[in-house]
Amino acid sequence: MTMLKVRASTALALGLPNLARAISYRLGVRIGLNVVRRLRADVPPAPFFQPVTVTALALPPLLNWQQTARLFSYWPYAVGTAAPDWHSSPLTGGRVELPEADWWHIPDFDPAVGDIKLIWEASRFDWVLAFAQHTRAGETASLECLNVWLSDWCAQNPPYKGANWKCGQEASIRVMHLAMAALILGQAEASASGLLELVRLHLQRIAPTISYAMAQDNNHGTSEAAALFIGGSWLLSQGMAEGERWQRLGRKWLENRAARLIGADGSFSQYSLNYHRVMLDTFCMVEVWRRYLDLPRFSARWYARSLAAVQWQHAMVNAETGDGPNLGANDGARLLQLTDTDYRDFRPSVQLAMALFANARAYAEEGTWNLPLSWLGLDLPKAVADQPASRLFDDGGFAVLRRGTAMVMLRYPRFRFRPSQADALHVDLWLGGRNLLRDAGTFSYNTDPLWLEYFPGTASHNTVQFDDRDQMPRLSRFLFGDWLKTSYIESLHEQDGAATFAAGYRDGQKACHNRHVRLSANALQVVDQIEGFKHKAVLRWRLEPGQWRIEGNSLSNGEHVLEVRTSMPIVRYELLQGWESRYYLEKKQVPVLEIEVRQPGSLTTEYRWVS
Repeated sequence: MTMLKVRASTALALGLPNLARAISYRLGVRIGLNVVRRLRADVPPAPFFQPVTVTALALPPLLNWQQTARLFSYWPYAVGTAAPDWHSSPLTGGRVELPEADWWHIPDFDPAVGDIKLIWEASRFDWVLAFAQHTRAGETASLECLNVWLSDWCAQNPPYKGANWKCGQEASIRVMHLAMAALILGQAEASASGLLELVRLHLQRIAPTISYAMAQDNNHGTSEAAALFIGGSWLLSQGMAEGERWQRLGRKWLENRAARLIGADGSFSQYSLNYHRVMLDTFCMVEVWRRYLDLPRFSARWYARSLAAVQWQHAMVNAETGDGPNLGANDGARLLQLTDTDYRDFRPSVQLAMALFANARAYAEEGTWNLPLSWLGLDLPKAVADQPASRLFDDGGFAVLRRGTAMVMLRYPRFRFRPSQADALHVDLWLGGRNLLRDAGTFSYNTDPLWLEYFPGTASHNTVQFDDRDQMPRLSRFLFGDWLKTSYIESLHEQDGAATFAAGYRDGQKACHNRHVRLSANALQVVDQIEGFKHKAVLRWRLEPGQWRIEGNSLSNGEHVLEVRTSMPIVRYELLQGWESRYYLEKKQVPVLEIEVRQPGSLTTEYRWVS
């Protein structure tokens, strides 16, 4: 297929209505037709939060944002009582060149900053939640700090000026966090005029560009719809009539996004464990807010999709550690931070969502994962949800196999939405909380071309790479073309003490890969059938860090053994150093086994451990 045909077919796959929305948005902003270009407003007045009159809560507030904050929930940097510099990166020191410019004049990739997310992160208002917790715990100095920082943010980011007004989703996250802080402080029904004005300014920014958010078919749409619903209903409840229009618009798009982006089995359009959490936390905030203001319920389908989404996340997350496969794009996003748990601990989000949408606990034991419910005034359900079992999530292309404490996740192509990584037939293997065969992650959205190609590419996954190319041609930073389709599939079966599943694809250059997985209590067997490539194929296994040694066609770390048998000659059997990124902008070396062949046939891998 020629590149012109690839681009044309990819455009059709993205959807002509979405392309029209994106083009009309860009054109409207560029030439001034979009009303967002004509918005003008004054800086809202302090105070934003009033002295607390409700009873103090005997709950542990966040340690984060006291003396130290963590960028992307990982990189520590010092903070004091004075507000941060909202226009500079605490990691690199890079500063936005034009912080006073209209937001539409600021480039997507400011050369002085590099990754603009380094600027946006502190302006997501995670610290608003932290200061609200400390205030509700009886620390009056935190209320003063909260108002001082908000006043400084508003002064340094006057309405619609600078990088922090550039993205509608970033504005939406601020609205949601302000609303949750108001709930924690008991001020959602009697809010300060300055706080309501700050929310109104944000909704004015979000609403005119929401068509662009919807064109993305990702969490931009869910976030912006949620902010309009929450913020609009908030203003309306305080007697501001214009909130009614935003509330209706938000409800409409929340219903639409749940129906379109979440499959009946709970799979989400972004094929990412972390972006799935972002969407789920967003829907949780919507439902918490709806209940608090006693607003009409959403449709039965909205609740069904929300329930399916939490069951999907529950199935992926290890109950011992809260971690899960480093699946898909991962930009460090984390909403509704009410615990000091690690970024990779998904249990607080799963527990909150399971309580809201299933009226049950995901985890029966007491733990920090229960704190978000307590901070938000929610009761912990008595019922406990069924623990995850082997299951196929065919809408999104995920097979989860379980035996004892072992779990395997196989990724296969069901791309109704754009894939962000060339990860077809990737296998993740977990034994308890240990990730034995692992995904590389994302690292950064704006870095050297080497890393932009490596982390989303086929070479950073546990699968077969043909002829040193990705499984799909890359069209841009965030877009692959010629999306793969599953050409072969066998049902998930459980018998004789093992779980089995198989899937395969044929790519645009006629290379074919079928993969069969079998998981028992003490071993994983993977059989790969490959053909149709031109020169060579490389099978990779990305291993848990350790002292691995090659012994013939086997690999051992003294505890586990990985053995590979082939029906064709092995050209190269080599243990190398690869890379993985478990947190945004962080990367570390990991051992990677590469097996190179130059003929079609089968490769059988067995990974064994003592059960």
